Amino acid sequence: MVLFSIIVVCLNPGEKLKQTVDSILEQTEKNVEIIIKDGNSTDGAVDALEKRENIHVIKQADKGIYDAMNQAAVQARGEILFFLNCGDCFHDKTVLENVWKSAQGSHAKIFYGNIFSMLTNSVVPSNPHMDAFGCYRNVPCHQACFYRKELFEERGYLLQYKVRADYEHFLWCFFEKEAAPLYIPILVADYEGGGFSETRENKKISAKEHKEITSKYMSRSQLFKYKLILAVTLAPLRSKMAESEHFSKIYNSLKKMLYHNK
Repeated sequence: MVLFSIIVVCLNPGEKLKQTVDSILEQTEKNVEIIIKDGNSTDGAVDALEKRENIHVIKQADKGIYDAMNQAAVQARGEILFFLNCGDCFHDKTVLENVWKSAQGSHAKIFYGNIFSMLTNSVVPSNPHMDAFGCYRNVPCHQACFYRKELFEERGYLLQYKVRADYEHFLWCFFEKEAAPLYIPILVADYEGGGFSETRENKKISAKEHKEITSKYMSRSQLFKYKLILAVTLAPLRSKMAESEHFSKIYNSLKKMLYHNK
């Protein structure tokens, strides 16, 4: 039995791929397979890793990042799946060991922790008490989330969503499959940031998709209430603080304090 399948999606990744893969190979938990889903790169970075032990390379055209993730998830043999973006790394060598300790004996199907943002040089804490409002506002990013494979065997990411397919899948797991997530108080990954979902164009798409996805899983009264809460608590201003290198540490420290005082 394979415990973890770590999926890395890439296209002409350069040196970043080796850095990401090395952070997986250095884990103290060794019952791990690495799946590199390559969209037919031409830079040779994937070829250099193809013959290494426990690395399975899938070279296949895809329709984008979520399609690539789905293709890899279908071939995964691990009990727990994790999607690590090329350029991101595990925070330290004991991440998988600590996640497996928490997973053993637990009925949870999603496990998540915190991430470290390399862009703002700060820890980004996840909400340890996930509820419907948390799903509306503060779902942990996929670099913080581990999933039992069964959640992807039934269905993967919906490709109609260009930016928020991972968000939609989390809500589907939470509301439809009643997969209550388990928070683990560790730093999971160092997140590079500034990528696909954070361009100006994709931020607009993200807002549109968020509205559509939340309306699928939440009632009108819930949505009205949550929008009102965000307006009163100056959510746009807080988002700018979270993205600022100068204010992110203060903001995330206050957020962590608030989460743990609930």
